[in-house]
Amino acid sequence: MIGYLKGIPLAVRPEQTLLDVGGVGYAVHISLPTYYELERSGSGREVGLYIHTHLREGEIALFGFWTEREKHLFELLLGVSGIGPRLARVILSGLPAEDLLAALAAGDATRLRGIPGIGKKTAERMVLELTEKVQGLAEDLPTVATPADHEVASALVNLGYKSAQAEKAVAAARRQNPNAEFHDLLRASLKFLARA
Repeated sequence: MIGYLKGIPLAVRPEQTLLDVGGVGYAVHISLPTYYELERSGSGREVGLYIHTHLREGEIALFGFWTEREKHLFELLLGVSGIGPRLARVILSGLPAEDLLAALAAGDATRLRGIPGIGKKTAERMVLELTEKVQGLAEDLPTVATPADHEVASALVNLGYKSAQAEKAVAAARRQNPNAEFHDLLRASLKFLARA
């Protein structure tokens, strides 16, 4: 299995690149975020891509990703019934990895339906099958703190929790429910702290 390739892109298109690795050209399917990174790196420069090798009925297809996180998300998507490698690539092209992670962690099927090719049933299946699996990946995503987030963190500190603990719990609760008001956010934050 090929897990990583480092070489010079000979041709870069939005859906595929031809990567020269020691004189061998590998045709690698890519997502739009990876395409933009390859374009930004400039022509003739060596790049590295995380590779998912997909085997099917005698056919080998390589899917390349700029980051390990994007590759991991791709592989999680493949685990959802009804999602094959081409649709998984379309999903990662339709929503940046961080936004996709945030939507899955929050169980936001409506946001997922905004991706071309994703209908209501597929979005709901993604939420059902992936929300718990992406919680660990979503923990380190940056979140934009609202005034309510600061108030909840302050309340938690007043209850005796350390500031770092409180902020982490509030961020996790906010990812789970982006529209939560003070009381709901406090309740959810306390649940996260109780589990820790």
